[in-house]
Amino acid sequence: MWADSGADSGPAEGLLVVGEALVDVVHGRGGSVRRHAGGSPANVAVGLARLDRPVHLLTRTGDDPHGALVRGHLRAAGVRLVGTTVDDRPTATAAAFLDATGAARYEFDLHWELPDAPPLPAGIVALHVGSIGAYLEPGADAVDRIVRELRGRATVSYDPNIRPALAADPDRVRNQIVAMVGLSDLVKVSDEDLAWLWPDASPEAVATEWLGSGPAIVVVTEGARGSFALTRDGLTRVPARPVSVVDTVGAGDAFTVGLLDALAAADLLGAGRRAALRRVDGPTLHRVLDHAARLSAYVCARPGAQSPSTADLAAA
Repeated sequence: MWADSGADSGPAEGLLVVGEALVDVVHGRGGSVRRHAGGSPANVAVGLARLDRPVHLLTRTGDDPHGALVRGHLRAAGVRLVGTTVDDRPTATAAAFLDATGAARYEFDLHWELPDAPPLPAGIVALHVGSIGAYLEPGADAVDRIVRELRGRATVSYDPNIRPALAADPDRVRNQIVAMVGLSDLVKVSDEDLAWLWPDASPEAVATEWLGSGPAIVVVTEGARGSFALTRDGLTRVPARPVSVVDTVGAGDAFTVGLLDALAAADLLGAGRRAALRRVDGPTLHRVLDHAARLSAYVCARPGAQSPSTADLAAA
Protein backbone atom coordinates (compact mmCIF):
# COMPACT_ATOMS: atom_id res chain seq x y z
CA MET A 1 0.00 0.00 0.00
CA TRP A 2 2.74 2.45 0.94
CA ALA A 3 5.20 3.79 -1.63
CA ASP A 4 8.44 5.72 -1.27
CA SER A 5 7.81 9.48 -1.25
CA GLY A 6 11.45 10.37 -1.70
CA ALA A 7 11.56 11.30 1.98
CA ASP A 8 14.06 13.98 2.88
CA SER A 9 17.17 13.47 4.93
CA GLY A 10 18.83 16.23 6.90
CA PRO A 11 19.33 17.56 10.41
CA ALA A 12 17.51 15.58 13.06
CA GLU A 13 17.12 18.41 15.55
CA GLY A 14 14.03 20.58 15.42
CA LEU A 15 10.28 20.09 15.50
CA LEU A 16 8.10 17.24 14.31
CA VAL A 17 4.51 17.78 13.14
CA VAL A 18 2.17 14.82 12.67
CA GLY A 19 -1.17 15.13 10.90
CA GLU A 20 -3.07 15.61 7.69
CA ALA A 21 -1.99 17.39 4.53
CA LEU A 22 -4.57 18.09 1.85
CA VAL A 23 -5.67 20.40 -0.94
CA ASP A 24 -7.98 23.28 0.00
CA VAL A 25 -10.52 24.11 -2.69
CA VAL A 26 -11.61 27.59 -1.65
CA HIS A 27 -14.93 28.89 -3.01
CA GLY A 28 -14.85 32.69 -2.75
CA ARG A 29 -17.72 35.07 -2.19
CA GLY A 30 -17.74 36.14 -5.85
CA GLY A 31 -17.83 32.61 -7.24
CA SER A 32 -14.06 32.23 -7.61
CA VAL A 33 -12.38 28.90 -6.93
CA ARG A 34 -8.77 28.55 -5.74
CA ARG A 35 -6.80 25.38 -5.06
CA HIS A 36 -3.81 25.33 -2.74
CA ALA A 37 -2.02 22.93 -0.42
CA GLY A 38 -3.30 22.99 3.14
CA GLY A 39 -4.34 20.93 6.14
CA SER A 40 -3.89 22.28 9.66
CA PRO A 41 -0.78 20.29 10.66
CA ALA A 42 0.80 20.85 7.23
CA ASN A 43 0.13 24.58 7.58
CA VAL A 44 1.89 24.57 10.95
CA ALA A 45 4.91 22.76 9.49
CA VAL A 46 5.12 25.20 6.56
CA GLY A 47 4.77 28.19 8.86
CA LEU A 48 7.60 27.01 11.11
CA ALA A 49 9.85 26.26 8.14
CA ARG A 50 9.24 29.74 6.70
CA LEU A 51 10.47 31.14 10.01
CA ASP A 52 13.67 29.11 9.60
CA ARG A 53 12.78 26.48 12.20
CA PRO A 54 14.01 22.98 11.24
CA VAL A 55 10.77 21.01 10.92
CA HIS A 56 9.74 17.53 9.87
CA LEU A 57 6.22 16.44 8.84
CA LEU A 58 4.74 12.96 9.06
CA THR A 59 1.58 12.82 6.92
CA ARG A 60 0.05 10.97 3.97
CA THR A 61 -0.71 11.96 0.38
CA GLY A 62 -1.88 10.08 -2.68
CA ASP A 63 0.04 9.23 -5.83
CA ASP A 64 -1.92 11.79 -7.86
CA PRO A 65 -1.68 15.43 -9.04
CA HIS A 66 -3.07 16.76 -5.76
CA GLY A 67 -0.44 14.77 -3.88
CA ALA A 68 2.31 16.16 -6.08
CA LEU A 69 0.98 19.67 -5.40
CA VAL A 70 1.07 19.11 -1.64
CA ARG A 71 4.53 17.52 -1.58
CA GLY A 72 5.96 20.23 -3.81
CA HIS A 73 4.49 22.93 -1.58
CA LEU A 74 5.96 21.35 1.56
CA ARG A 75 9.43 20.90 0.11
CA ALA A 76 9.47 24.40 -1.37
CA ALA A 77 8.88 25.77 2.12
CA GLY A 78 11.73 23.70 3.55
CA VAL A 79 9.63 21.07 5.35
CA ARG A 80 11.32 17.67 5.57
CA LEU A 81 8.98 14.74 4.93
CA VAL A 82 9.27 11.75 7.26
CA GLY A 83 9.38 8.23 5.96
CA THR A 84 7.07 6.80 3.31
CA THR A 85 4.05 9.07 2.99
CA VAL A 86 2.47 8.17 -0.36
CA ASP A 87 -0.30 5.56 -0.65
CA ASP A 88 -2.74 4.45 -3.34
CA ARG A 89 -5.75 6.44 -2.12
CA PRO A 90 -6.59 9.91 -3.47
CA THR A 91 -5.03 12.89 -1.73
CA ALA A 92 -7.45 14.45 0.73
CA THR A 93 -9.37 17.60 -0.21
CA ALA A 94 -11.24 20.21 1.81
CA ALA A 95 -13.80 22.42 0.12
CA ALA A 96 -13.88 25.76 1.95
CA PHE A 97 -16.90 28.05 1.44
CA LEU A 98 -16.32 31.66 2.53
CA ASP A 99 -19.12 33.76 3.99
CA ALA A 100 -19.46 37.55 3.88
CA THR A 101 -16.95 37.99 6.72
CA GLY A 102 -14.31 35.72 5.18
CA ALA A 103 -14.97 32.91 7.65
CA ALA A 104 -14.81 29.42 6.15
CA ARG A 105 -17.17 26.44 6.26
CA TYR A 106 -15.53 23.14 5.27
CA GLU A 107 -16.58 19.94 3.51
CA PHE A 108 -14.03 17.10 3.41
CA ASP A 109 -13.09 14.13 1.24
CA LEU A 110 -10.41 12.57 3.38
CA HIS A 111 -8.80 9.25 4.30
CA TRP A 112 -6.30 9.35 7.17
CA GLU A 113 -3.82 6.56 7.81
CA LEU A 114 -0.14 6.26 8.71
CA PRO A 115 2.44 3.45 8.41
CA ASP A 116 2.57 1.11 11.41
CA ALA A 117 6.13 2.05 12.42
CA PRO A 118 7.28 5.27 10.73
CA PRO A 119 10.97 6.18 11.17
CA LEU A 120 10.77 9.12 13.56
CA PRO A 121 13.62 11.67 13.55
CA ALA A 122 15.97 11.71 16.53
CA GLY A 123 16.68 14.79 18.59
CA ILE A 124 13.23 16.35 18.25
CA VAL A 125 12.64 19.11 20.84
CA ALA A 126 8.91 19.55 20.16
CA LEU A 127 6.08 17.50 18.68
CA HIS A 128 2.91 19.16 17.39
CA VAL A 129 -0.27 17.17 16.67
CA GLY A 130 -3.89 18.02 16.21
CA SER A 131 -6.89 18.58 13.99
CA ILE A 132 -8.39 15.73 11.98
CA GLY A 133 -5.28 13.57 12.28
CA ALA A 134 -5.64 13.32 16.05
CA TYR A 135 -9.18 11.88 16.06
CA LEU A 136 -10.01 10.34 12.66
CA GLU A 137 -9.44 6.59 12.51
CA PRO A 138 -7.46 4.61 11.60
CA GLY A 139 -4.62 7.14 11.70
CA ALA A 140 -5.53 8.63 15.09
CA ASP A 141 -4.27 5.52 16.89
CA ALA A 142 -0.85 5.98 15.28
CA VAL A 143 -0.79 9.65 16.33
CA ASP A 144 -1.56 8.63 19.92
CA ARG A 145 1.27 6.08 19.89
CA ILE A 146 3.74 8.65 18.56
CA VAL A 147 2.78 11.16 21.26
CA ARG A 148 3.26 8.57 23.98
CA GLU A 149 6.59 7.50 22.48
CA LEU A 150 8.04 11.02 22.18
CA ARG A 151 6.58 12.92 25.13
CA GLY A 152 9.41 11.79 27.40
CA ARG A 153 11.93 13.65 25.22
CA ALA A 154 9.97 16.45 23.55
CA THR A 155 7.49 19.20 24.35
CA VAL A 156 4.04 18.12 23.13
CA SER A 157 1.84 20.77 21.49
CA TYR A 158 -1.80 20.06 20.66
CA ASP A 159 -4.56 21.91 18.80
CA PRO A 160 -7.91 20.02 18.63
CA ASN A 161 -9.08 22.15 15.65
CA ILE A 162 -12.30 20.19 15.35
CA ARG A 163 -14.11 19.69 12.05
CA PRO A 164 -17.66 18.71 13.12
CA ALA A 165 -18.42 17.23 9.69
CA LEU A 166 -15.81 14.53 10.42
CA ALA A 167 -16.71 14.01 14.08
CA ALA A 168 -19.33 11.33 13.52
CA ASP A 169 -19.23 10.21 17.18
CA PRO A 170 -18.98 13.41 19.28
CA ASP A 171 -18.64 11.54 22.59
CA ARG A 172 -15.71 9.51 21.29
CA VAL A 173 -14.05 12.66 19.91
CA ARG A 174 -14.51 14.44 23.25
CA ASN A 175 -12.85 11.53 25.04
CA GLN A 176 -9.95 11.52 22.56
CA ILE A 177 -9.46 15.26 23.02
CA VAL A 178 -9.47 15.06 26.81
CA ALA A 179 -6.94 12.22 26.70
CA MET A 180 -4.63 14.14 24.34
CA VAL A 181 -4.87 17.28 26.48
CA GLY A 182 -3.61 15.22 29.42
CA LEU A 183 -0.57 14.13 27.39
CA SER A 184 0.31 17.66 26.23
CA ASP A 185 2.48 20.48 27.54
CA LEU A 186 0.92 23.21 25.38
CA VAL A 187 -2.71 23.23 24.28
CA LYS A 188 -4.14 25.83 21.91
CA VAL A 189 -7.88 25.73 21.26
CA SER A 190 -10.42 28.12 19.74
CA ASP A 191 -13.53 29.32 21.54
CA GLU A 192 -15.54 27.84 18.63
CA ASP A 193 -14.09 24.39 19.34
CA LEU A 194 -14.90 24.72 23.03
CA ALA A 195 -18.46 25.79 22.23
CA TRP A 196 -18.89 22.62 20.15
CA LEU A 197 -17.34 20.42 22.82
CA TRP A 198 -19.10 21.87 25.87
CA PRO A 199 -21.72 24.47 24.85
CA ASP A 200 -22.83 25.13 28.42
CA ALA A 201 -19.34 25.83 29.83
CA SER A 202 -17.33 29.04 29.53
CA PRO A 203 -13.95 28.92 27.77
CA GLU A 204 -12.27 29.95 31.04
CA ALA A 205 -13.91 27.07 32.91
CA VAL A 206 -12.83 24.46 30.35
CA ALA A 207 -9.30 25.90 30.14
CA THR A 208 -9.02 25.76 33.93
CA GLU A 209 -10.12 22.12 33.99
CA TRP A 210 -7.71 21.23 31.19
CA LEU A 211 -4.83 22.99 32.92
CA GLY A 212 -5.39 20.79 35.96
CA SER A 213 -5.06 17.63 33.85
CA GLY A 214 -1.43 18.17 32.86
CA PRO A 215 -0.51 20.97 30.42
CA ALA A 216 1.82 23.79 31.41
CA ILE A 217 -0.11 26.30 29.26
CA VAL A 218 -3.64 26.31 27.84
CA VAL A 219 -4.28 29.01 25.23
CA VAL A 220 -7.76 29.95 24.01
CA THR A 221 -8.21 32.05 20.86
CA GLU A 222 -11.35 34.18 20.60
CA GLY A 223 -11.17 35.64 17.10
CA ALA A 224 -11.37 39.41 16.98
CA ARG A 225 -11.47 39.52 20.81
CA GLY A 226 -7.90 38.22 21.02
CA SER A 227 -6.64 35.34 23.13
CA PHE A 228 -5.84 34.34 26.67
CA ALA A 229 -3.48 31.83 28.25
CA LEU A 230 -3.82 30.04 31.55
CA THR A 231 -0.87 28.81 33.60
CA ARG A 232 -0.58 27.87 37.24
CA ASP A 233 0.35 31.51 37.92
CA GLY A 234 -2.87 32.87 36.44
CA LEU A 235 -4.34 34.33 33.26
CA THR A 236 -2.64 36.43 30.57
CA ARG A 237 -4.81 38.13 27.94
CA VAL A 238 -3.67 39.72 24.67
CA PRO A 239 -5.85 41.61 22.15
CA ALA A 240 -6.03 40.67 18.49
CA ARG A 241 -4.03 42.72 16.01
CA PRO A 242 -6.22 45.08 13.94
CA VAL A 243 -6.50 43.76 10.40
CA SER A 244 -8.69 43.99 7.31
CA VAL A 245 -9.77 40.36 6.94
CA VAL A 246 -9.60 38.76 3.50
CA ASP A 247 -10.34 35.30 4.87
CA THR A 248 -9.58 33.30 8.01
CA VAL A 249 -8.20 30.18 6.28
CA GLY A 250 -5.10 29.10 8.22
CA ALA A 251 -5.37 31.86 10.84
CA GLY A 252 -5.51 29.43 13.76
CA ASP A 253 -2.59 27.45 12.36
CA ALA A 254 -0.54 30.65 12.06
CA PHE A 255 -1.33 31.37 15.71
CA THR A 256 0.05 27.94 16.64
CA VAL A 257 3.17 28.66 14.57
CA GLY A 258 3.62 31.91 16.49
CA LEU A 259 3.31 30.14 19.83
CA LEU A 260 5.90 27.49 18.96
CA ASP A 261 8.26 29.96 17.29
CA ALA A 262 8.20 32.32 20.27
CA LEU A 263 8.61 29.50 22.78
CA ALA A 264 11.60 28.22 20.79
CA ALA A 265 13.11 31.71 20.81
CA ALA A 266 12.64 31.82 24.58
CA ASP A 267 14.40 28.43 24.96
CA LEU A 268 11.27 26.83 26.41
CA LEU A 269 10.99 23.77 24.16
CA GLY A 270 12.35 20.29 24.88
CA ALA A 271 11.85 17.77 27.64
CA GLY A 272 14.73 19.33 29.56
CA ARG A 273 12.86 22.66 29.56
CA ARG A 274 9.53 21.26 30.77
CA ALA A 275 9.94 22.64 34.29
CA ALA A 276 10.93 26.05 32.89
CA LEU A 277 7.84 26.04 30.66
CA ARG A 278 5.67 25.49 33.72
CA ARG A 279 7.33 28.49 35.37
CA VAL A 280 6.97 30.83 32.38
CA ASP A 281 6.54 34.40 33.61
CA GLY A 282 3.81 36.84 32.62
CA PRO A 283 5.89 39.17 30.41
CA THR A 284 7.34 36.24 28.46
CA LEU A 285 3.91 34.70 27.99
CA HIS A 286 2.52 38.05 26.84
CA ARG A 287 5.25 38.28 24.18
CA VAL A 288 4.52 34.72 23.06
CA LEU A 289 0.79 35.44 22.63
CA ASP A 290 1.41 38.76 20.90
CA HIS A 291 3.80 37.12 18.40
CA ALA A 292 1.13 34.50 17.69
CA ALA A 293 -1.48 37.24 17.20
CA ARG A 294 0.82 39.02 14.77
CA LEU A 295 1.23 35.92 12.59
CA SER A 296 -2.49 35.21 12.66
CA ALA A 297 -3.29 38.78 11.57
CA TYR A 298 -0.76 38.50 8.73
CA VAL A 299 -2.53 35.41 7.39
CA CYS A 300 -6.02 36.93 7.77
CA ALA A 301 -4.99 39.86 5.58
CA ARG A 302 -4.19 37.57 2.64
CA PRO A 303 -6.14 34.90 0.73
CA GLY A 304 -5.47 31.36 1.92
CA ALA A 305 -2.96 30.15 4.49
CA GLN A 306 -0.02 32.33 3.38
CA SER A 307 2.37 32.11 6.33
CA PRO A 308 4.98 34.86 6.60
CA SER A 309 8.69 34.24 6.24
CA THR A 310 11.27 35.78 8.53
CA ALA A 311 11.87 38.42 5.82
CA ASP A 312 8.12 39.14 5.55
CA LEU A 313 7.90 39.83 9.28
CA ALA A 314 10.94 42.07 9.15
CA ALA A 315 9.41 44.05 6.26
CA ALA A 316 6.04 44.28 7.97
